[in-house]
Amino acid sequence: MLRTCSRHLVRFLKAEDGPTAVEYAVMLALIIVVCIGAITTLGNNANTTFSNVALNGTLVTGGTGS
Repeated sequence: MLRTCSRHLVRFLKAEDGPTAVEYAVMLALIIVVCIGAITTLGNNANTTFSNVALNGTLVTGGTGS
């Protein structure tokens, strides 16, 4: 599946003229950077939330939170 998509992408980029292909590559790189940043932020927020839930569960039950 990934190999097929990458072949189609390469074929599409080769069919375009040089500067346009470079512009697509730059846009793709920027999109990837934004996605990684968003996923990292969401992951950190989720980790903080679950840590707070675990801590509050421990404080309320007086046990290990389970």
